[in-house]
Amino acid sequence: MRELRILRHPKAKEMCSEAGDHMKVLLTGAHGQLGQALQSTVPSGIHLIATGRNELDLSDAKACRDAVRKHRPDWVLNSGAYTSVDQAEVEPDLAYAVNAGAPTSFAEVLAEQDGRLLQISTNFVFNGQQGFPYRPEQALDPLGIYGSSKAAGEEAIHRVFERSQQALILRTSWVIGPVGENFALTMLRLHRERDQLRVVSDQVGCPTSTLTLAPACWRAITCAAAGNPLPTVLHWSDAGAASWYDLAMAVGCIGQRLGLVDDPAEIRPITAAEYPAQARRPNYSLLDCTTTRIALELRGEHWQSALEALLQQVASN
Repeated sequence: MRELRILRHPKAKEMCSEAGDHMKVLLTGAHGQLGQALQSTVPSGIHLIATGRNELDLSDAKACRDAVRKHRPDWVLNSGAYTSVDQAEVEPDLAYAVNAGAPTSFAEVLAEQDGRLLQISTNFVFNGQQGFPYRPEQALDPLGIYGSSKAAGEEAIHRVFERSQQALILRTSWVIGPVGENFALTMLRLHRERDQLRVVSDQVGCPTSTLTLAPACWRAITCAAAGNPLPTVLHWSDAGAASWYDLAMAVGCIGQRLGLVDDPAEIRPITAAEYPAQARRPNYSLLDCTTTRIALELRGEHWQSALEALLQQVASN
């Protein structure tokens, strides 16, 4: 197990909310689902430099280093990633370049400039075999290229910041949002288009809405900048547990109640073995968020409530 260090700032302040004044944050993945949520919830006083794929190619190590040298941010919030779990098995070099190479490049330059990094990581760094929620300090054991590449990024960050402790790693799970490509919006579309669906029911985790994840990310940055002691590895997801089948059922039920779906599809539960996929996925990847909720002083919202808020936003657009 990895020992969890505590990130402190030499000039501590009382409240997290005081830390945002005149702070420059370089955001990656700005056009992704989390990136858009982060932009819409940025705290006052933070100067945000939002970059998407067109502005910053995360597979280009030199471009990543140059971006930090050019903007000299107080923080890099690395929400950009190669997230196609199955395609990563076909494009391992690209997955590693984005998920491991980019955070390594950011960390190396930030270490020189005394900047900080918030790296968004994943529950896929665990193998899913233990059957109870994973704590932040547990050893990593990913199953596929996607998880391995994200784990390699984490290890590089720990290596670069071993003494200076200038980074936070925030792992999350099953990210869904009102925009972009994600399981909830795919299920919403399929409920509209089909009469029957087959969805995996023997993989357990927890959906995490970008509407709750984005504020948690900003809370981590402002708390750390204010000098509040934080574990260097954080876990954040919505509360509760679900299978993909549970989530698909909830999308249909809530979607119908909100007028997004006329008649939800009939859903047949299947096993992961029955679903064709390039990559193995953890059967149980629930994250233990207890220490993070205490450290950030944030309550977790149950995933069904978070999903309803997400679909309400879809309905209002």
